[in-house]
Amino acid sequence: MKYKLIIHAIGLTVYLFLGTGCSFGSKTGKIDEISIVNFEQLEPEFTKNDDVLYVVNFWATWCAPCVTELPRFMEINSEFSKADNFRMILVSLDDSENIEGPVKKFIEDKNLKGVELYLLDDIKRMNDWIPAVDSAWSGSIPATLFIRNGISLKFVSSAIEKDELREIVEELLPSSK
Repeated sequence: MKYKLIIHAIGLTVYLFLGTGCSFGSKTGKIDEISIVNFEQLEPEFTKNDDVLYVVNFWATWCAPCVTELPRFMEINSEFSKADNFRMILVSLDDSENIEGPVKKFIEDKNLKGVELYLLDDIKRMNDWIPAVDSAWSGSIPATLFIRNGISLKFVSSAIEKDELREIVEELLPSSK
């Protein structure tokens, strides 16, 4: 029952997303671009065969553990952002109707820049894309996928502490050549 409730909540949120993209500023501005995408548009962004470690975090502004966790992710992103073989992608499951209000304010308040930002709009196929991210994922958030060369290296379906996140990144980050 709890699983169905979580899936329905995520489904409803994703269903309400509209549009194809929204920009809150330029790359040099206050907030980086955030794009509204479906899973087919999102997946190629982190499944490239380029020896880059992609840290893909699924979150929402209405998710208390996500809100607590995101500043940790931004700190770790700062630590590793100069590495050519590291990229952080934040995937929001918020309602796109809130993009100009609560979502934009949240992104500004939490200083979510220097990462790639997406809103996932794919309700009709969530039963396909959730297990495509990880076969054991129930759809609950926060959830984080660590992937390199299209191969899932680790999946965490709960909030991650800063030190644990750093350890995972250090363990999985390919050696610089």
